[in-house]
Amino acid sequence: MNDSMLSPDHDDGGTAFNPIYIGHVAVSGGSSAHGRATGKARSADGALDVELRMPRELGGDTIGPNPEQLFAAGYAACFHGVLSLVARQHLLDPGSIVVEATVALGRDPDDAGYQLRADLVVIWPGVERESATPLLAQASALCPYAKMTRQGIPATISLA
Repeated sequence: MNDSMLSPDHDDGGTAFNPIYIGHVAVSGGSSAHGRATGKARSADGALDVELRMPRELGGDTIGPNPEQLFAAGYAACFHGVLSLVARQHLLDPGSIVVEATVALGRDPDDAGYQLRADLVVIWPGVERESATPLLAQASALCPYAKMTRQGIPATISLA
């Protein structure tokens, strides 16, 4: 992938949301008719095709990935990509950057439902904290996953 194609310096911008990529994934329920416990997630292009499983802590068998792991992977990958772009703009080598994401599922004290919490830890050997900190802030301001965790996202739920 050419990182320069995803730079804010090369995007159209404008005043309205303009999708530049649309991912589509369908989840079915599998043997238990429960997408989270025994589901199958498949992307429209076939690039993602995984059996979903409930984590052991929730009574699962841990044979396959779970939604929190998939979200953590997406968040970490997106943040890593944005931070790499920002690093290059500041003439720093992003080659050693590692982004670790932790996503926790827990009870929402407001409604007894569930909520997620996410934490990112950036490991960037050879770059001083004083140099890295403002770049992390810049990447956080640009990363769509970081924006989503701060602001939420427009979403619809409808019946086909």
